Amino acid sequence: MNEYLKTQRNEPWREELRKSLKNKERIAIPRVKMPELEAGYRSCSYDEVNTGISLQQALTEAKRCLDCPDPSCISGCPVEINIPKFIKYIEHNEILKAAETLKETSALPAVCGRVCPQEKQCESLCIHLKMKSESVAIGYLERFAADYERENASISLPELAENNGIKIAVVGSGPAGLSFAGDMAKYGYDVTVFEALHEIGGVLKYGIPEFRLPNAIVDVEIDNLRKMGVKFVTNCIVGKTLSQNDLQQEGYRGIFIASGAGLPNFMNIPGENLSGVLSANEYLTRVNLMGANRKEADTPVFFGKNVAIIGGGNTAMDSVRTARRLGAEKAMIVYRRSEEEMPARIEEVKHAKEEGIIFMNLNNPIQYIGDEKGRVKQMILQKMELGEPDASGRRRPVEISGLTETIDVDMVVVAIGVSPNPLIPSSFSGLNVSRWGTIVVDQDTLQTDLSKVYAGGDIVRGGATVILAMGDGRKAAAAMHQKMESR
Repeated sequence: MNEYLKTQRNEPWREELRKSLKNKERIAIPRVKMPELEAGYRSCSYDEVNTGISLQQALTEAKRCLDCPDPSCISGCPVEINIPKFIKYIEHNEILKAAETLKETSALPAVCGRVCPQEKQCESLCIHLKMKSESVAIGYLERFAADYERENASISLPELAENNGIKIAVVGSGPAGLSFAGDMAKYGYDVTVFEALHEIGGVLKYGIPEFRLPNAIVDVEIDNLRKMGVKFVTNCIVGKTLSQNDLQQEGYRGIFIASGAGLPNFMNIPGENLSGVLSANEYLTRVNLMGANRKEADTPVFFGKNVAIIGGGNTAMDSVRTARRLGAEKAMIVYRRSEEEMPARIEEVKHAKEEGIIFMNLNNPIQYIGDEKGRVKQMILQKMELGEPDASGRRRPVEISGLTETIDVDMVVVAIGVSPNPLIPSSFSGLNVSRWGTIVVDQDTLQTDLSKVYAGGDIVRGGATVILAMGDGRKAAAAMHQKMESR
C-alpha cells in the first residue's frame, strides 16, 4: 500500500473505529441482502428492481470491513476507488464524506453501484473470502452513499484545478467518455463531449433498461459533470457532422475517442433477414431511448408473445426481461452453453428466473422460418453438449449430431456481441485499426498512432463492462494530462 493510503488509514478516527470491534466480531456479521421489488409486480413494471439498502443496513454492513492494512479490493477496482476509506466513513455515519471519497476517482458512483460486476472485481478480492465469509457488499454501499447524497440534496463536486484554457474534445458520451471528461475537468481543461444521439449517456441510456439503471440517475451524474464545466453537444456525428480537421481547426489540442461498439453481430444463418429478427442494440435502443414500448410511439416496437433472445450475457438478460415487461407470454433465453458458462451477472440471471424467463441452455439456432408475409414464425435449434475448454476457459459447445428441435417464435432478438462502428476509425486518417475494427492503442497510455488522439472503452476493447470503460477514461486522461504538462 502506498504511503498516502497508509497515512489515511492511520487517521485517529479510523483507528478508533478499528478498536470498536474485534475482527472476529466483524466477520461474524452476516452480509446485507439487497431489498427487491416483488417479482410478479416488477415483471410488468419499469420500476427499478433493486430498491437500495437503508441507512441502518449500510451502517451495519460497513462494520464488516476490516480496514485491511493492504486493501486488495482497491486493486480490483478499475477506477481505483479508495474502498476502505469510503466504507469507514459510512461506518462513522459520515455518509456525505463517503460520497465525496467516491468522487475522487469515479465520475459515476451511483451508476457503478448499480451495474458494475463487483462480484468479479473488488468484491472478489475481499479478505472475507479467505476466511470463508461472504465479501463486504462494496457495490451496495457505493450505491447507498451516492443515493444518500443525491436524495439529501447535498451533492458535492470534486476539487477542480484552475482552468488552463486548453480545449479537449471527447467523441462519445458513454462511460469511457464521461469518465475521461470528468478527470480532464479536474485537471483544469476546457472539455467538450460530442454525442451522435439526442441524449447524453451512451450505452448507459440506450443499452441498459430503467428497471436496472433509471435514466434519472444517469442524468444527475451528467449534471454533476456540467457543473464541473464539461460541455455537451448532441446530434453531432464526429466523422460526418464534424471531421478530425474541423476539431483541430476549432482549437482542440487533444481528442479522446470513446465511440463505443454499436455495430451488432449476427450469426449469418438462414432466415436471419426475416421481419421480427433484430439485434439487441436495435431492440433496447428503440425501447430505452425512443419510447418504442408505448403503443402511441412514432416507431413502436413489435410486442411479441413468443420471444427468443439469443445469447447469455447481460445484454441478453436486459433484452429478455424487457420482452417480459412488454407482455411476452413466453420469453426465452437460448444459449449454446450451460448456465455455468453464462457471462451474465449471477444477480441478473436470478432476477430473470424470478420473473418467469425460460432458459433453454445447450441450444443454438441454426435457421429461422418465416410465414407467407415474411415474418419469423419458428426457429430450428441445434442441441449442444459441452466439450473441452476453449481459449476463454469455458467449455466449448459441440453439436449433438442429428438432434434438433423446432419451436414457435414471433420475435427473435440476437444478443451475441457487438463490434466497433467503422465510422470513426475510417474518418481519422492514420489510425491503426485491428482486424476486428478496434482502434490500436499503447496499452500504458491509450494513445493512438496519432500523437494528439487517445482512445478507450469498447472502441478499443470491442465490448466490455461499464467500469472497464471508465477505467480506460481515467488512464487516458492521466496520460494526456502528463503529456500536455511536459510540453
